[in-house]
Amino acid sequence: MASHARTSSAPRLTRAQARAAARARARRKRLVRTSFLGVGSVAAVAVIAVAGFLNPHHGSSASASTDPAASPVAGRTGDGDASRSIDRATPAAALKHLPGLGAAFAARVPANAQQVLLVTGKGKNQNTGTAVLYTRTADGSWIAGTVWASRNGKDGWTTDHHAGDLHSPIGVFGLTDAGGLYANPGTKLPYTHSSAFQAPGTGFEGESLQDAFDYVVAINYNHVPGTSPLDGQRPMGTSRGGGIWVHVDHGGPTHGCVALSKADMAALLRALDPTKHPVIVMGDAASLAQ
Repeated sequence: MASHARTSSAPRLTRAQARAAARARARRKRLVRTSFLGVGSVAAVAVIAVAGFLNPHHGSSASASTDPAASPVAGRTGDGDASRSIDRATPAAALKHLPGLGAAFAARVPANAQQVLLVTGKGKNQNTGTAVLYTRTADGSWIAGTVWASRNGKDGWTTDHHAGDLHSPIGVFGLTDAGGLYANPGTKLPYTHSSAFQAPGTGFEGESLQDAFDYVVAINYNHVPGTSPLDGQRPMGTSRGGGIWVHVDHGGPTHGCVALSKADMAALLRALDPTKHPVIVMGDAASLAQ
């Protein structure tokens, strides 16, 4: 067994020295383990964060990771990526046809009309409904605007309107002229601002009419296009009525006009554009479906 014998010239350590050396080795091992995961881990994590490894979008710049616009926002899509920080509202769905219109009514909408105010009454003998302004796109489809509550003639709708019958006329009519007691809110239509837009007295339910003509749009039923809503000409004769307008809702049914809230009237006026040849399609739902 002489071949396995080892010799060394190093001095033999005392027992105390051996224990001290062992303790030193143990301390060095602990320092190695904690230098990354222990006390030194705070600095290490900071370095990693700066390098971008804790950011799922680590390809972005450091400034992008702290940009408030890159944080998720209620009502927006995306996960906080700075590339999605711009609010992109979902566009309204384009419609191939105006909803609720049958073939006969759809055919009456002029080919050049790029804006249609569609007023749909709840029933032939009812005086409430809804109004929506639709805009035609370049490819011929339609984009719907806000749904507005509307009122119409006290006794409903008719295809044969006469003065004083308390019905709103059913049909497709141009919208070319506007005006009101209030100043122009921003419409591109010709606008007559006049103190002559007065509605004295009370409505059918005792409501005041004083605000009814703050804003009006003439409906071209028995109205000469290109004239003020106040114009008294009646191409079909006075017996067929006239002065059929879209005006401010006074809280009750009308004599034959269409009424919207004051805020909705202002919005409608600002939206209407004569270069888009706006028209109104109006009637009860059953009649419009024909």
